[in-house]
Amino acid sequence: MVKVEHIGIAVKTFRSAIPLYEKLLNTNCYKTELVASEQVNTAFFRQGDTKIELLESIEPDGVIARFIEKKGEGIHHIAFEVKDIEAEMARLRGEGFTVLNETPKKGADNKLICFLHPKDTTGVLIELCQEIK
Repeated sequence: MVKVEHIGIAVKTFRSAIPLYEKLLNTNCYKTELVASEQVNTAFFRQGDTKIELLESIEPDGVIARFIEKKGEGIHHIAFEVKDIEAEMARLRGEGFTVLNETPKKGADNKLICFLHPKDTTGVLIELCQEIK
């Protein structure tokens, strides 16, 4: 893994969360994007090399809505940038990690993504991501 690509934060609504993070980070949200396959809207902020991704459910029973219902708003995942997502998925499977996707899927911000099950990563949902070239 190369670096932390972003930290994903589950929020109930962008209406209040985007202005809050704009004030907190002293920067504007530079991009919003719908990721229909994940049933979420995403909003991105950047400070230097650090990115924050807000996740807002578009469905009342979507994965982010269920996460918030169970755990409340807050950190949802940490994403690591990788050079070759398929090779990294194979390596991690070989190391005994549960990879939640059979193959990488298209995510937000022009990335291929997959997730590792938090039961194998001390309770933290890990996302692997690779820039689509």
